[in-house]
Amino acid sequence: MAIVWPCTTPVDAYAAAGREVEVPRAECPSCFEPMVFWSGYSRFVRHGGLAYRIWVPRGRCTPCSATHALLPGFVVRNRLDSVETIGEALESVAAGPAGVRPVAERVGVSHTTARGWVRRFGHRAARLALAFAALAVELGGEALTPVPDPRRHALSAIAAAWRAASALPGWLAVHRWRFASSVCGGTLVTANTNSPWLLVGRRRFMPPVP
Repeated sequence: MAIVWPCTTPVDAYAAAGREVEVPRAECPSCFEPMVFWSGYSRFVRHGGLAYRIWVPRGRCTPCSATHALLPGFVVRNRLDSVETIGEALESVAAGPAGVRPVAERVGVSHTTARGWVRRFGHRAARLALAFAALAVELGGEALTPVPDPRRHALSAIAAAWRAASALPGWLAVHRWRFASSVCGGTLVTANTNSPWLLVGRRRFMPPVP
């Protein structure tokens, strides 16, 4: 299992730190006990047209023996590209007249890659919109009026939840798309359909998702 934490470090600086990168000690999502660092692994992340090798530490929970990869917020599970790159492409296609090909060229990926992001986001948009809109209200933010396009509604809901979360300690410096990745465990454009969640201290916000 992976835990995506709200990292504010630039991708290049994170990669340059190698195994010395500073990662907060996480709590086990099942039993809330502090975990110990338990080795890790390397993986690549593409950002700004460059591929970076980053170190992903693992945490191990002593009481339940579970291990969890501690992914920085710019990582999207099972995707090479950073969440900022993916988010930029989704916004450009869903919120404007641009097609996938010119957007893909601008962010430096193949059109088939960008098309896959857009399709997966479209498949999940209605659920993401409901979940992030509920999270925004739970955090004291604005209530959104749904719009006909599920993708635009999802983008608005993510932005509303991010604005609400920014009023909480520690979240103001987190980029909007890194916030979204942290909330849904890096599964923004994957086939995973788990409900988005956000941990603030020991309080877990779990919006109702049909």
